[in-house]
Amino acid sequence: MSDERLIARLRWRCRRGTRELDALVGWWLDTRYAAAGAAQQAAFADLLEVQDPDLWNWLVGRGTAPRADWQAIVDEIRGRDHV
Repeated sequence: MSDERLIARLRWRCRRGTRELDALVGWWLDTRYAAAGAAQQAAFADLLEVQDPDLWNWLVGRGTAPRADWQAIVDEIRGRDHV
């Protein structure tokens, strides 16, 4: 699969149940994905399979992801600039 096609597929998977969740995971795709290593890119793709309530709870600090690689992505999203 071409890089453009993969990014388009991930962008579609970033469309979640709420605008807030869309914006948070979309931010990581737009700003971090290209520079991430293959393992972290794969972890992000796996993270997008998580149910919205669990993902939302991790992103707002109501819990921690069960995988360290997911938690690293969650931490990056939570630590992003809010400008």
